[in-house]
Amino acid sequence: MSEDDRTRAMRSPGDGRPLPPRPDDGLRSGGAPAHQTPPLKGANAPTHKLPTVPQAPEPSSPRAANDGAPAQGRSRVYGRERSGGGGPVRPLRSSSGGRGEPPEQGRGGTPRGPRRRPSGRLIVKIIAAALVALLVTGIGLLFWVNSRLTGIEGVLDPYEGRPDDTPGTNWLLVGSDSRKGLSAAQRKKLATGRAVGQRTDSMMLLHIPDSGDRPTLVSLPRDSAVTIPGRGRDKLNSAYAFGGPKLLVRTVETVTGLHIDNYMEIGFAGFVDIVDAVGGVEINVRAAVDDPKAGLKLKKGTQVLNGSQALGYVRTRKGGALPDFERTKRQRQFLGAVVKKAASPGVLINPFTSIPLAMSATDAVEVDTDTGVFDMLSLGLSMGDSPVTTVVPFGGEESVASGGTAIKWDRTKAVALFDALKEDKPVPKEVIDAN
Repeated sequence: MSEDDRTRAMRSPGDGRPLPPRPDDGLRSGGAPAHQTPPLKGANAPTHKLPTVPQAPEPSSPRAANDGAPAQGRSRVYGRERSGGGGPVRPLRSSSGGRGEPPEQGRGGTPRGPRRRPSGRLIVKIIAAALVALLVTGIGLLFWVNSRLTGIEGVLDPYEGRPDDTPGTNWLLVGSDSRKGLSAAQRKKLATGRAVGQRTDSMMLLHIPDSGDRPTLVSLPRDSAVTIPGRGRDKLNSAYAFGGPKLLVRTVETVTGLHIDNYMEIGFAGFVDIVDAVGGVEINVRAAVDDPKAGLKLKKGTQVLNGSQALGYVRTRKGGALPDFERTKRQRQFLGAVVKKAASPGVLINPFTSIPLAMSATDAVEVDTDTGVFDMLSLGLSMGDSPVTTVVPFGGEESVASGGTAIKWDRTKAVALFDALKEDKPVPKEVIDAN
């Protein structure tokens, strides 16, 4: 027996390994029996047949169909065909951990690793940097506003007999009838007339207490009969006409006994610009107004007034048994509304309103040389705190040297009002309700 025959005899027919070929063998598959056995006949023949398993057709590809050549190197991976089956099969993975999704590609086509979430420390650093940037921007804006303020020289200069400094902070707020900055067309539209010079159209005293209580806003009627230093008895607004802001401050300090700490003045043009910069002011008009002289026609009820309407609203003398008294009430009402609107977060945070407002306000107002942007902020916050509003108690009239009659103050109640402010105490209710 040859070497190959001995090997064939020793191997089991079903081990699956190919057998060495013999010269007289044709092509055989692994697992075939080593020797051909004759078929059984007669009684030894099997009585049943094994089922035949159909052969699966060879997978074809478009390329094989086109070329007429059989497809080679094809296999399936997760139910999909894979070409070139010479390498190992690797499952598809994505950066998000999903299955069957292609990995996210980076630069150069290389797979990119999973994205890293920002750490808590990084988030804190970003927030801190943003806050610092806002703080720096805010401080820069304040210094810019401060540099634009126009100061009036000498308005609060000391003089002999001036009242000593009193508790709290006292502001003298003046609205002048200056037409400065208004063209002829604007004067006609706003019905301001052509008067030359400059006079006071409204005067208010704002007291901000050190105790933290509500501020007090007192109207000083411009036709009040007062003693003007060096001029005798005359109307209060004559002090401004005679000696400007400096004489007006001295007159107010003399008749009230209060020490004025800050002075602010605004003209017609600036008044309109500020109102328009904040997008108008909501006012509750208590009675319909039709005043051609003020260029104003308003219906009764709450409504938003633009700059020209607001100017007419605080200037009109129409309505009420005492027109000047009603006028001072409207002025206080409007001043509180415009300052509260200007100090609201929606205006201050929005650069499209805060920057135009800052520009309009600094162009519109004039202050004493010691008043700066932080004083202005204090004023705004105080006015936004719903101050107690009143007017100097008055009763009767008095003839004055310049001609005509002026409003005479109720001396007893007026003294009680100014003494309360001088001592930084709340104003008695009977004084507030006097008029």
